[in-house]
Amino acid sequence: MTTPQQSPADRRALVVGGSTGIGRAVAESWARTGFDVLVLSRGRPTGDGADLLRWSSLDLADSDGARDALDRATAGPLDAVCYSAVSYGSRRAPFGDVEEEEWRRQVEVNLHGLWRTLSATLPALRRAPAGLFLGISSEVVFNAGPGRSGYAATKAAGSALLDSIAQEEGTDGVRIVQALPAGMVDTPGIRRRRPADFDYDGYMSPRHFAALAHALVTEGATGHHGDSLVVDGDGRWRSVREALPVSQSRRVPA
Repeated sequence: MTTPQQSPADRRALVVGGSTGIGRAVAESWARTGFDVLVLSRGRPTGDGADLLRWSSLDLADSDGARDALDRATAGPLDAVCYSAVSYGSRRAPFGDVEEEEWRRQVEVNLHGLWRTLSATLPALRRAPAGLFLGISSEVVFNAGPGRSGYAATKAAGSALLDSIAQEEGTDGVRIVQALPAGMVDTPGIRRRRPADFDYDGYMSPRHFAALAHALVTEGATGHHGDSLVVDGDGRWRSVREALPVSQSRRVPA
């Protein structure tokens, strides 16, 4: 929450996995609110709004490089962090068709990358007047589903990690919030898994997360601490405690 002693322009935010997709929408929302936003990702942000963001390279598969990048990013004050890095896998496939290399990549990005980011940023967030850690979750945490065993397992573990830390922080510590889309989202990562003629008319847009990102750093996240918020296609949100998200799973041929 912004305090009289601290204007948005004095506040710093970090978005891991913020060059595209939901992370990019969060990063731009915070930047337009007045935050100094640093994006850590493999690729540099491009296109409209990229000029609002600072960027530094981060490859979560490079353990030593990732540690160094996060150490540099957390050298000064930090008020808000979003973890949006994700590895979906190459395609939906039965468990027996998934190579160990893909499983390890999902663990490295979806779970260990989150752990590494929390380890690096929580000390700085605890020193902020109202530090916020926003994790981008998925309906698969609540629904599992065929053909997504690695994605489901690692996202569920990451969600449990954040739930545990939220309980440790309590009501006076860092605000831990998770957000997830109500449906499929049109992102570059999803487009890489779809045929060239795929129709995305029924998909959400990353920009639907902008209003929530703005509200969490301007209105305060205390009321949402420890919760998972489902963002709808109109940009509104609700708690999973009200109703679980609808499964996006489908039958995958064996």
